Amino acid sequence: MNTAPEGTAVLADPTTVGQLDAAVTAAHRAFEQARLADPQRRASWLDAIAAGLEQDAAGLVETAVAETHLGAARLEGELKRTVFQLRLFAAEIRQGEHFDATIDHADPDWPMGPRPDLRRCNVPLGVVGVFGASNFPFAFSVMGGDSASALAAGCAVVHKAHDAHARLAARTVRTVVDALESAGAPSGLFAMVTGRQAGEALVDHSLVKAIGFTGSTAGGRALLNRIAARPEPIPFFGELGGINAVFVTGKAWATRRAEILAGYAASFTLGMGQFCTKPGLLFIPAGQADGIRRELEQALSGFTPARLLSPRLHDGYAGAVTRLRDSGGVEVLVEGNFAEEPAPTVLLTTATDVRKNPELLRQEMFGPASLVVEYGDESELPALAGLLEGQLTTTLQAEAEDDVDALAARLADISGRVLWNGWPTGVTVSYAQHHGGPYPATTSNTTSVGTAAIRRFLRPLAYQSFPAQRLPEPLRDNNPWQVPQRVDGVWQRPSVPAAGSVAAREDKQ
Repeated sequence: MNTAPEGTAVLADPTTVGQLDAAVTAAHRAFEQARLADPQRRASWLDAIAAGLEQDAAGLVETAVAETHLGAARLEGELKRTVFQLRLFAAEIRQGEHFDATIDHADPDWPMGPRPDLRRCNVPLGVVGVFGASNFPFAFSVMGGDSASALAAGCAVVHKAHDAHARLAARTVRTVVDALESAGAPSGLFAMVTGRQAGEALVDHSLVKAIGFTGSTAGGRALLNRIAARPEPIPFFGELGGINAVFVTGKAWATRRAEILAGYAASFTLGMGQFCTKPGLLFIPAGQADGIRRELEQALSGFTPARLLSPRLHDGYAGAVTRLRDSGGVEVLVEGNFAEEPAPTVLLTTATDVRKNPELLRQEMFGPASLVVEYGDESELPALAGLLEGQLTTTLQAEAEDDVDALAARLADISGRVLWNGWPTGVTVSYAQHHGGPYPATTSNTTSVGTAAIRRFLRPLAYQSFPAQRLPEPLRDNNPWQVPQRVDGVWQRPSVPAAGSVAAREDKQ
């Protein structure tokens, strides 16, 4: 284990099981202290991490460029998103809504019989294990959404670094640990471990109370099964990806065909197709394959190929495209390749063929490739959507007068986010964002992006007839932390916003 490595060197050796145990034990001790911190103090830790990442931004991006093959502009934007997310979470927890503080005073006349004094609020789970993703070295890695939301909730974090960007992980964790130390956070609140053995031991450790994961369906399923086999199963918040189907109505196709194909080409190749929200399926009216081929080739003519994130991902991409291409009923619409910097591939099939073999709709190609499905009549679309598994996103490309209520309802059943006349790549960090979806998109009904992600790492705890001085601060009648409280069924909010909150900043503008 190495929580604060010198310089930017790669961690020399994988973390041993003994070192993992020491890290988790230290994290638990830190959690026992950190759970008592008020929202202002806890928020200051997130702000300190954000400032530390900003201060070392040039060095972090330089390391990431060398290790991931992603461009500097893309990585600078991703780091900016990460810093913004930390500060947004800091503002969110200062407001205190995540506590969901609820007070029911004793009521002898309660209609179902005398009611005791009951008070409930959310409390942090404990130590959270976080597995970093390969495709977002900042936004879903060391200090990505899972780590940031777990810290915001009041948990400690032990992060399992992804070997695709080990040097960047080492440099990032040093920045995070130094920032927390300078802000006065308990020692051990954040740590990093490496290696498969340590990852397995992290999942098994009795002091670990939740796991966050972003990665492949196979990897996520393996973790889910391992967690279920624990003597004490724990929550597993896994984002496993998806196909992100796009449905185009006949009117939209007739009106905006060139625009739709251009948007599709840009979206499925963005970041070399290595986004979990890449549109992997496009349903369009049948009978125009030759014209579509020409328009897609034109739309892709300005595409600049780049290397994929790692040789392992490259091999997996080539295998996935080859398997789907060689399936019955599939032909090549735009010929790509599997060069070191691969050119995009677009495959073509029909509604008839996917009804015969629904697995055609369930094969993710993690890279610059996608599958077009031709349908004969718009009335087929709800049933075709019914063949899909759970999706992070689905999209409707439609006109205002289109009757797509049945299709939209079906998409709502299987999706975490449904788009109208847009493209799913690009996931803003905001209050209403939801980044999740029915399995296999994710393993829970929660979001891994946006302020609601904080609540994943909290659990409700009720106190009955407790002495006032022994209650946690959010549940006291004098409300020392000035958080929103629901008192006897009525929400009461502090008249003065908590310092540092969004509302407080707006009052000063």
